[in-house]
Amino acid sequence: MTSPRFGLLLDVDGPVASPVSRSVPPGIIAHLVQLASAGWPVIFNTGRSDDFIRKQVMEPMIAAGLSAETTLHAVCEKGAVWFSFTGAGPGEPRVDSALALPQAYADAVRELVASKYRGHMFYDETKRAMVSVEQHVEVANAEYLREQQDFDADALALMRKSDLGVCRLDHHAPDSDDSIDYRIDPTIISTDIEALGVGKDLGARRALSLLQDAGTEIPHIWRTVGDSRTDYAMADELHALGYDVAHVDVRPADGVPSKPYPVLTAGDRIHEDAGGAYFARWAAMAAGEAANDDGVS
Repeated sequence: MTSPRFGLLLDVDGPVASPVSRSVPPGIIAHLVQLASAGWPVIFNTGRSDDFIRKQVMEPMIAAGLSAETTLHAVCEKGAVWFSFTGAGPGEPRVDSALALPQAYADAVRELVASKYRGHMFYDETKRAMVSVEQHVEVANAEYLREQQDFDADALALMRKSDLGVCRLDHHAPDSDDSIDYRIDPTIISTDIEALGVGKDLGARRALSLLQDAGTEIPHIWRTVGDSRTDYAMADELHALGYDVAHVDVRPADGVPSKPYPVLTAGDRIHEDAGGAYFARWAAMAAGEAANDDGVS
């Protein structure tokens, strides 16, 4: 059996799942099944929970014909939770308890959302380590983003009340020991409150460990795919470890940073439309129907 052409390390919201519907288009599911079945390592590296990946990615892939002999891996909550799955179903998730938010703080955020913000957002009960609050699908994104500013300020205040050092973007609020251990990370549809140790770079290292533990040959060539500036950390980490990597940015309007590796885009297409174009191209390459390049027309 020949070595896989590329390893794929994929953010989920944006390039795989629609940030509007929060579901994965059937065409993307079909191409992911095809790529994994062809022996390309496919690893999801996401802030989403393992519950989300099981319901929105794994179950549709199984319904689309994923075999019990084909293994995929999911690194969830930015590296704090991980599991593997096949066409026969999921393995048990593993949790790095050192990266979990204090339960008392999580409970306080849950109560804050219920009492003040439930009209625009909900507390994600499926997270095992981080605390996440997400926009209701039926709420207009512009309305949510306005409300998010107030929620994030209240979440910061709860951190100070609990004497937890935290940062949000350029704002830093150390604890009484002058340390910062947590981060408030706003996205276009959610706010993640997380330990500083998590991130897409940690997710990349977890991905390599999962392949190694499974006895899978780790490819030298990788493609990482994401829709935010923080997703570049996947490619940064793989590049630093000596892999040949290119990053696909499906929301380049936020600004493409200068990197020592190629950054690919899909023209005017964004989010799952752009991600789907690349998955289709790579599926054609895996089937021997396209040349081994990243051209997307």
